[in-house]
Amino acid sequence: MSINILIVDDEKSIADLIEVYLGNEGFRIYKFYNGQEALQCVESEQLELAILDVMLPDIDGFTICRKIREKHNFPVIMLTAKEEEIDKITGLTLGAEDYITKPFRPLELVARVKAQLRRFTKYNSAVRNQEEHLIAFSGLVMDMKTHECTLNEKRLSLTPTEFSILWVLCSNRGRVVSSEELYHEVWGDKYFANSNNTVMVHIRHLREKMHDSAEHPKYIKTVWGIGYKIEK
Repeated sequence: MSINILIVDDEKSIADLIEVYLGNEGFRIYKFYNGQEALQCVESEQLELAILDVMLPDIDGFTICRKIREKHNFPVIMLTAKEEEIDKITGLTLGAEDYITKPFRPLELVARVKAQLRRFTKYNSAVRNQEEHLIAFSGLVMDMKTHECTLNEKRLSLTPTEFSILWVLCSNRGRVVSSEELYHEVWGDKYFANSNNTVMVHIRHLREKMHDSAEHPKYIKTVWGIGYKIEK
């Protein structure tokens, strides 16, 4: 069974280049140069990953990412301009799993795609081999089988990455989980200098959804210079 990947970039040369490299890896590619056709593809095809450029002629990549997250949990990788740090933060906040800056090395993008697919596959298959699939404490309930999370009986709409981060932290209650360990567990990739920023953005967005405070946390506590901790 082939893995279907969506590519959206209005720069034809870049979209074509990505198509060639990922096509050579055996992936089935759905390529578009505008956002409207891409959204139609999201609704009609079974996709396993999306690569979205931020700047598009009709619908920007952020909007496409937000639309994807309304119904789907497959990984999203954003393509951003090198100098636009805010694009990276915005993309992660909206539910993207990763970002890569232009210009980029095609082989690096291929590696990022494979890493995200491994993480996604591991996440979806973990429940089949996991006896303990429920976590419940202090009003927080997480169900790995259904990917549902409630806080004080109110449903939290979490992305797969946010759910995974919270699951890892809750599974290690009482112990500090380093940013490096968290990145390795959730993203399944090597930890680089900018990986800590990625973790921080997701933690911040997770806290916002939980109405938790970094200064006076009820759930996720920052242990400066080390990582994060949820008390028992």
